[in-house]
Amino acid sequence: MTDTRVAIVTGAARGIGAAIAKRLSSDGFDVAVIDLRESDTADTVAAIVSGGGRAIGIGADVSQLADVETAVARAEAELGAPTVLINNAGILRDNLLFKMTDDDWDSVMSVHLRGAFLMTRAVQKYQVAAKWGRIVSLSSTSALGNRGQANYAAAKAGIQGFTKSVAIELGPFNVTANAIAPGFIATDMLRGTAERLGVTFEHFLGEAAKDIPVRRVGQPEDIAALASFFCSDEASFVSGQVVYAAGGPKA
Repeated sequence: MTDTRVAIVTGAARGIGAAIAKRLSSDGFDVAVIDLRESDTADTVAAIVSGGGRAIGIGADVSQLADVETAVARAEAELGAPTVLINNAGILRDNLLFKMTDDDWDSVMSVHLRGAFLMTRAVQKYQVAAKWGRIVSLSSTSALGNRGQANYAAAKAGIQGFTKSVAIELGPFNVTANAIAPGFIATDMLRGTAERLGVTFEHFLGEAAKDIPVRRVGQPEDIAALASFFCSDEASFVSGQVVYAAGGPKA
């Protein structure tokens, strides 16, 4: 890259989002770190700045149009026109279908799908103007179906269709769109799952690794490495793809 490019990463306070934000900074991007509360972005921003990078933290609910417009405008004003977008923000509201509430369904759809739509629509104008852009959206192996996750699975499958459509529409402007579908990744989100099951996090990870061909669980950095490639100039001929990063074949 000859000129510094600006990336926006949603849900970047911790976990996969934080790892991607840090990796993109090491790749030379300035990074707008977005999460629900600006205070929650402090650690990610501090890590980037201490490493010699440039970053700002922004609090925004990606499912709310006003928040999205304000966040993207602030990123442009403080860092420059954003041409890379990582749609990572997400929530879990797991339950079996007969127990799942309307709000369980609506809130998951709003954050994952409406959030990706609003953020992508807001950022694409800068990408089209620059005649260069990268969009990476986080799907999941749950898109293939998972007990107790009808809402999450539907949202993550929707991300894949959204990604492929965006790739077709924005391709003529040298903008690529791809999706990453992580498998079992060791994050705080899964720590809560272990607690609900009444087992230690270490036991939970160890048991999960037995069912993964490479015999280990994934780390946020594994996903960040793939996002880094998708955001590179070398990936300019890769668009509309869904990569299952799960330690073995999934789809």
